Amino acid sequence: MTSNRWFVPVLVITAAMFAYSPIAIANAPYEVTMRLVQKIFYYHFPTWMALSVTVTVCTAASLLYLFRGTPLADRLGVAAAELTVVFGLFGLVSGSLWGRKAWGVWWQWDARLTMAFLLELIFIGYLLVRKFGGPGSEKLAAAMGIFGGATAPFVYKSVDWWRTVHPKTSVVMTLIPSMWYVILFCTLTFLLLSALILAARVRLENLRAELDRQYLALED
Repeated sequence: MTSNRWFVPVLVITAAMFAYSPIAIANAPYEVTMRLVQKIFYYHFPTWMALSVTVTVCTAASLLYLFRGTPLADRLGVAAAELTVVFGLFGLVSGSLWGRKAWGVWWQWDARLTMAFLLELIFIGYLLVRKFGGPGSEKLAAAMGIFGGATAPFVYKSVDWWRTVHPKTSVVMTLIPSMWYVILFCTLTFLLLSALILAARVRLENLRAELDRQYLALED
């Protein structure tokens, strides 16, 4: 657990919001064509919003570490990369569930889906490099984090640049207010969750670094 005073109150608030989110989703009106399946959207969209934040954090931290060598930036980068993989997997799975109903298949090699899958593979590669790359792998992983950040805009704009079966990003703006409130609520919930996990994960990396420092000091 992180020692920051804000962590526990935000944790309680986030847990309460997650507990309430299924009720909010159940009370939201049905979409005309997709009906019940459309409610996947209330977790699918917030997942990708949280992923957008973690990708941005990882990219910024990777840039800082690559050019400044700041240890804290390295720890923040790896924590954000782990969250990106988790949120990306959740987004791909929830999207496949929705696609099975909308398109009749679990997967389409659609531009948006393919770019999202590529982004997921890049950050999985980031973690594999960190795990098995040996000495100096942190720098290579940071470069991959920057590459992943450069790929993310293509995921977002793919529905505008190429012909795609995936709904355009502007579809969110067509939702009625009673749906909008639920989307915003769930998005805030996921953003708070990502901030909590990120803070706890960085705290863990800081403790590991301090333990290594003390171990080396004892050896000397």
